[in-house]
Amino acid sequence: MNLSTVTMATHLIMTDLQSIHALAASPTFAQDGFCCAAGAGGLRISCDGGRSWRDAYASLGLTSPLTTTAVAFSPDFVHDRTLFAGVPGGVLRSHDAGAAWHVAALSSPPPFVTTLAVSPHYAEDGLLFAGAMEDGVFRSWDRGAGWAAWNFGLLDLAVYALAVSPAFARDETLYVGVESGVFRSSNGGRAWRETTFPMECGPVLSLAISPNFAADGTLFAGTEANGLWMSVDRGATWRAASGWETPSPINALILGPTFPRQPSILAVTDAALCLSHDGGASWQVQRSAELTGVTCAVAPSGLRPGAQVILGTNDGRVLLCTA
Repeated sequence: MNLSTVTMATHLIMTDLQSIHALAASPTFAQDGFCCAAGAGGLRISCDGGRSWRDAYASLGLTSPLTTTAVAFSPDFVHDRTLFAGVPGGVLRSHDAGAAWHVAALSSPPPFVTTLAVSPHYAEDGLLFAGAMEDGVFRSWDRGAGWAAWNFGLLDLAVYALAVSPAFARDETLYVGVESGVFRSSNGGRAWRETTFPMECGPVLSLAISPNFAADGTLFAGTEANGLWMSVDRGATWRAASGWETPSPINALILGPTFPRQPSILAVTDAALCLSHDGGASWQVQRSAELTGVTCAVAPSGLRPGAQVILGTNDGRVLLCTA
């Protein structure tokens, strides 16, 4: 395996979020520059590609910050203007790009939401999913208004990551990364089955599923201390990704939009961007003085050379850099 290290340039933006837990970008980011940052200080919105930020919760009249741990866009955002935000005990939804919000409680006692995932066919099926730190997976069938726990067969309820098949309308497949590995559902999240992911290599902090999953069955799992793993048979078997290992947590995983035709992979650790343009056969580790405490990432323009990557850190910084 070829491994090289380069020094990269970054543009630093300070926010008042204290720490950033999640980032998300509009499906039409190239046209609208719309993205969100969720953190201990609430939710911030940018309309200029992350260069400036404003409070998304201004209309709520809050007297103290509302910790926000996850954020997601509707795939049909350009038409429905819908956003979702995970907060302690519930999910907020907005139908006007963050101007106003509606609250949906998940259960009692309130779960700690860690991640959100929206069906790629949301315009038709209205499905979305929330993962919780100690309470497993919640499923909404009515665009976020109502929620129910769906944990049959999910033997580990510490959920860190969710990934939905791009062909969900046909295969109803989704995955969760948990403390002990990876579980799969093939019936839309109603029931779960453990995959053969090696238990000793958990926790799984991040998941990425191939845009061509229906044909290639490929997904990747980033772990806390045991590097990057991949499966090419829908999770039936797993292997270390080309022997690449890192003791650092892989906090985010992103695949290029045309994977595997252009097999680009970005693995984000707390101190580096690890980029491969050949499916993991070789890696370029990008570092800079600002790359410390990175918690999350989004690559709204894909992973072609020179494309923008937005990073969030544990001290409230946003870093704008290139793939």
